[in-house]
Amino acid sequence: MTAEGLPMTVPAQDLPARVRIHEVGARDGLQNEKSAVPTEVKAEFIRRLADAGLTTIEATSFVHPKWVPQLADAEDLFPQVADLPVALPVLVPNQRGLDRALALGARRVAVFASATESFAKANLNRTLDESLAVFEPVVRRAKDEGVRVRGYVSMCFGDPWEGAVPLHQVVRVCRALRDMGCDELSLGDTIGVATPGHVLELLSLLNEEGVPTNVLGVHFHDTYGQALANTYAALEHGVTTVDASAGGLGGCPYAKSATGNLATEDLVWMLQGLGVDTGVDLGRLVATSVWMAEQLGRPSPSRTVRALSHKDQ
Repeated sequence: MTAEGLPMTVPAQDLPARVRIHEVGARDGLQNEKSAVPTEVKAEFIRRLADAGLTTIEATSFVHPKWVPQLADAEDLFPQVADLPVALPVLVPNQRGLDRALALGARRVAVFASATESFAKANLNRTLDESLAVFEPVVRRAKDEGVRVRGYVSMCFGDPWEGAVPLHQVVRVCRALRDMGCDELSLGDTIGVATPGHVLELLSLLNEEGVPTNVLGVHFHDTYGQALANTYAALEHGVTTVDASAGGLGGCPYAKSATGNLATEDLVWMLQGLGVDTGVDLGRLVATSVWMAEQLGRPSPSRTVRALSHKDQ
């Protein structure tokens, strides 16, 4: 580990006192593995993440195994971790996925929308509006069951087929999901092309169009090394929910240029230095990612994991 007292805490003005990390490594990270990770390893990964202090851990996805074979064990995995004292949201693509999740007692679900036509077609095999129409009864039923719903919006800052994405197009999708009843929205920089000014402009426009900051989370990829800078910009705007993946696992199977998610350890290091509380024990989190890297047989891409583990993994 590094020298005691580091990072030194030097608070910045006008940042939130606390940030909730929405940990996506067990779902968004592992779904991109070339081979399936054993269910027992996934369950242990989630348990270790909870032990490190993460309070929201996205557990799995109830998508058809044909589309994401790496998560075909959702029915086996979820009961193994359901007793943990943390929030365990799961992804549900449609009514069937919701039925499966509810049958196992899931109390938090997420739907995965797109801000662009091209990605809706590639990821959902539907037009943008058709995909929103599919989600509407899913969200309505989940809300009727008292289940909290998150709406992911991918390609908010750029699309590999369409290039720049108009801000008003993103806002339209966000408002549609809010009108359906989504409690929270996660703004996805799916191919990692956002920059801080772009982030602030989108957040400001969402506010102007009636979407409050307190329902927004951010989900950045680090393709161009901008994930932490973009996160800082979002924090300055007042965002208090940040998606991150332990060890920097993940990418996007439908966007080949996308590198991993923002590493949870890199985020926690920055927030600790800023005096922003996360409730996460960084040492335990690093140990968890080192362990997971050993299970996967390759180094963790997180710079903080490498620095604090003092291993050439």
